Amino acid sequence: MSNAKRKVAVIGAGIAGSSAALGLLEAGFDVTLYSDKDRKTLRDNVPATGTAIYFGKPSQEADAQIVENIYGEDSFTDGFSVRGYDADKKPILSFDVDFRYFRAQGVDPRIRADDRIGRFIDKGGKFKVEQIDFDRLDEIAKKSDLTLIGTGKGGLSELFGVDDSRTVYNEPQRYLLTVNVAGLPFDDKAFDYRSKVGWKHNLFTSNQKQGEIFTGAFLHKDVGHSWILLGFAKPESEWRQRFEQAVDAASALQIFKDIFSDYFPQDAKEIAKFTLIKSDPYSWLKGAVTPLVRNAVGFTKSGVPVAALGDTAIIFDPIAGQGAQNVSVQVAALVKAAKSHKGEFDAEWIKAQFDAHWLNHGHGATEATRLYLEDPKYAAHLEALFPAAAVNEHAGSAFFRFQSEPSLILNLQTREAIERYIEEESGERFGELIERFKPDEKFSGRD
Repeated sequence: MSNAKRKVAVIGAGIAGSSAALGLLEAGFDVTLYSDKDRKTLRDNVPATGTAIYFGKPSQEADAQIVENIYGEDSFTDGFSVRGYDADKKPILSFDVDFRYFRAQGVDPRIRADDRIGRFIDKGGKFKVEQIDFDRLDEIAKKSDLTLIGTGKGGLSELFGVDDSRTVYNEPQRYLLTVNVAGLPFDDKAFDYRSKVGWKHNLFTSNQKQGEIFTGAFLHKDVGHSWILLGFAKPESEWRQRFEQAVDAASALQIFKDIFSDYFPQDAKEIAKFTLIKSDPYSWLKGAVTPLVRNAVGFTKSGVPVAALGDTAIIFDPIAGQGAQNVSVQVAALVKAAKSHKGEFDAEWIKAQFDAHWLNHGHGATEATRLYLEDPKYAAHLEALFPAAAVNEHAGSAFFRFQSEPSLILNLQTREAIERYIEEESGERFGELIERFKPDEKFSGRD
């Protein structure tokens, strides 16, 4: 049977759904993409659901199998400036490093999805706007050879039970606040006291008791070059109380400005330059997610198997930037497998594809996220990685390599293994690195 005669239904038109629909259409399938919102609403009347950053080659090469990079060479960052403070707001450590891998790209997920939907429609794909409930899903799945559910964290995701063997947490590990902003140009003067390359290095600033804030370059759907502030508040923190007070973009931005003033005053003058993106009232978002893994296969009312895709399958805390990357890798592998498969897309096939993805990428991405969440399992790893990063540039790059190649962490499960990894990446003996480390007493910068 040729793929042209085989029907695929994709429910949900975010990055996961639009990518899968376009990829499967180009693989020769008859594809219908269903959305509960029209294209204009998806692009202009919903918040960006994160940074959608692709770190390094694995995720970018996977995504390129669906859509080549259409956002220009000046949308890439290539490193991180890190500053860590203790619970009393005193400096602990800092480092500014290149990734030493193929760059990172943060693009508004609303334009990533819209560009894919547009290309999908132009190539003959069917885009239908309707609310899909469980009865309607059953009708659609009966008429389709393969049905993919990419609706994210609610609604039809209830079809897929939680996989307790792969799920670690039963509550949120961070409370989130994010806002897209303008007001600071992309040049080498942006945060130049923290990085010699200005905007090309994202900022990661943390307080031991409160949480972390990511500040980075972002390609916004309306204004292009812009910035994103993404805060991660620990559950019992004072930051969480502040985050909960946000009611719109203006209040969200003010909360960040106040936090920098109170906790990170050396960055406050630069953060104060940020302004609202007036064309986008949906440029902010707050909330919390419980990281989890769902079963790969769900069944409609009449027993038709359907497949979990993207956030429907794995929900990540965004602190390690693994959500969009997981989507790109999962979709590329799924399209390739479907294109060559001649049999039925039954429950066994669906499960086999997800199990392969879990082994190749998903498991590593969840474990890398645990590392960046300071999970007790990885306490010894962080005790080794941070001081080494503060004294050796290559050790610092090695810390962020887990964002690009998260499965590396699966082979580094002991303190001895992480020390060997640091030695291999840094070219120095671990003991010598630790001996050189001295906690910062004062960061150089603007007061």
